[in-house]
Amino acid sequence: MLKTLSITLISFLIAGCASQNAPTTTNTHVAQKPTKKININIKHKKESHKKHMHKHVSMFQTVNKEKAVLLQDNAAKNSCINCGMNLTMFYKTSHSATVDGVTKQYCSIHCLTQDLNAGEELQNPKVVDVSSLKFIDVFVAYYVVGSSKRGTMSRVSKYAFASLDDAKKFQAEFGGKIYDFNEALRVAKEDFKSK
Repeated sequence: MLKTLSITLISFLIAGCASQNAPTTTNTHVAQKPTKKININIKHKKESHKKHMHKHVSMFQTVNKEKAVLLQDNAAKNSCINCGMNLTMFYKTSHSATVDGVTKQYCSIHCLTQDLNAGEELQNPKVVDVSSLKFIDVFVAYYVVGSSKRGTMSRVSKYAFASLDDAKKFQAEFGGKIYDFNEALRVAKEDFKSK
């Protein structure tokens, strides 16, 4: 009798589970509504992703690929030698230097400073002039430090200009202080101090 009761109880449990999992007309109809909502959400995410990607393309630091001068002679010539960031995307803060006869290109003064901190001897350091998009000697550049324009690899932005007048115009519109290379480098070194 106990054996029969156990088999009956197990049969009811199995039948109950099977009926709960069986689709009904009502459940099928309800299941279709979330699918539509999911599709809408996926579409929304795609549109949001497109807007996000558009922001990267229109960042102040970014230039068209045709306007960027890439100086490195290697397979990853469009990548910062230290952090790997896209040099075209962060072109207006780009720096370069020669180390042991090899030209290195950096996305920013931050990554150039990283090599200096590692003891690298940098020769012929250059920076992109924001106005002309050409490389100029860092020692003749006027850096606008701490403007409202976003920085690269640092919360404190650093943009270089060949002309003091151009630096002043940029400063008038976006704020910041005008420094020479050594002072801009001092500010960049602050990023590496432990807190």
